[in-house]
Amino acid sequence: MTASHLDGTRTGYDGVADRYAGMFTTAFLDRPLDLAMINAFAQLTRDAGPVADLGCGPGHLTGHLRSLGCDAFGADVSGEMIRIARAAHPGVRFDQVPMTEVDVPDGSLGGVLAWYSIIHTPPEEVPELLAAFHRMLAPGGHLLLGFFTSDTAECVPFDHRVAPAHRWPIDAAAELVEKAGFTEIGRLRREPAEGERHRQGHLLARK
Repeated sequence: MTASHLDGTRTGYDGVADRYAGMFTTAFLDRPLDLAMINAFAQLTRDAGPVADLGCGPGHLTGHLRSLGCDAFGADVSGEMIRIARAAHPGVRFDQVPMTEVDVPDGSLGGVLAWYSIIHTPPEEVPELLAAFHRMLAPGGHLLLGFFTSDTAECVPFDHRVAPAHRWPIDAAAELVEKAGFTEIGRLRREPAEGERHRQGHLLARK
């Protein structure tokens, strides 16, 4: 990933970490459809090896995956987010690293969760990111992506409040996932809930 992209994301989230954690510690866990996808992912991965929550923020989804029996750990580029995650979940592994630089052996993970974290990656670099996820996962391992969807056929930038971000057409995201070597096994697109501005998209795939 480019240094400027990572620096901007890191700086943006460091600056809002405490406020973000206070507002979003149950983010998506109170959305029934989102929770169903996360729980399905947990069921598929909890006996398959370690699960990486990449772009974990304050660690609330890492903790939820662990409560469901997954050997989950988190990673995030924001040092302030990692500080909050470690305080909230003592004894759980949280690494301050870019998503492509997580220290795991190739082919060792049972699952990768990238929940609204690929949105800050420049579109031209998303294939590299997906290739890294594929490299980390064991054969049969699962990937779950969460993102804001585009209302057009193109990936489009939008005014994210923290760092530059893009919305993805779910078909375009699925095509990149397939090109990275994954097989799609499920998807969800839902309308914005109260307080949300955009449709939400989720893709579940297997290596």
